[in-house]
Amino acid sequence: MTEARDKFMELVDEIRPELHRYCARMTGSVFDGEDVVQDTLAKAYFALGQMLQPPNLRPWLFRIAHNTAMDSLKRYERQHVEPVAEVPDRAVPEDAGVDPLLVESALGTFTELPPQQRSAVILKDVLGQSLDQTADVMGTTVGAVKAALSRARANIARTSRVARPAPPRSEEKQATLRRYVDLFNSQNWEGLRALLGQESRLDVVSRVQQRMADAGYANRYARYLETETIRAAAGFVDGMPVIAMFSPASSDAPSYFVVIETEGGRVSLVRDFRYVPYIARDARFTTAAG
Repeated sequence: MTEARDKFMELVDEIRPELHRYCARMTGSVFDGEDVVQDTLAKAYFALGQMLQPPNLRPWLFRIAHNTAMDSLKRYERQHVEPVAEVPDRAVPEDAGVDPLLVESALGTFTELPPQQRSAVILKDVLGQSLDQTADVMGTTVGAVKAALSRARANIARTSRVARPAPPRSEEKQATLRRYVDLFNSQNWEGLRALLGQESRLDVVSRVQQRMADAGYANRYARYLETETIRAAAGFVDGMPVIAMFSPASSDAPSYFVVIETEGGRVSLVRDFRYVPYIARDARFTTAAG
């Protein structure tokens, strides 16, 4: 990173967890949400360099995050999300704050909503923004926000009673993931290097993207892990197979996650989220045996 980018990242550091809470609920995944956050920050960093006067940072970043999430949803809208019924508008109190039940709701709760309803209820009921702030982020009117909130709340109440099918799971991927965990916990670093392979790709999120073969990253990554006191556990977040990293090893809560892609029983991609620890605070991890 350049010095200017380092300063920018320091500037946005306190806002990133809240941006992630918004983006994760918009996408339905803590990992997809972080991708949107990364895109948001890249756009903001570029735009900031073209400005004569810096903007009010927090609302400006939320507007970029909103537009980025909406663009992402238009491109990759989930097939199971269908239009929901309209309901009569009702009054939405200005002073309604954060809804604890929605804060604790599964991320999939929000993906059942059309994107505009989704955005309104996350900004207002989960993050506690005012109607004016919500309208500003969404680029719409307070009246439109109130209508979206009314429909979103009614639809959440309706869809929360509907059981959602579990996503399909690849036996090959889960077997490779368990092997990764076993090698890691037994400190079999040579075996881990072999499982990673030279053609694997490494994405240390918010830090570096590299092929394992480039500059000997397979060895460097394994040596880095070797210096840490960490316990790994296989499990799921949002139905996705993941590796939870516990640091220190005696900890009960994951410190961060590693997501792997597999091909032919080998690891083809490692996504290491150690530098975005707020993901672990917002994720629901269950062990593979749970």
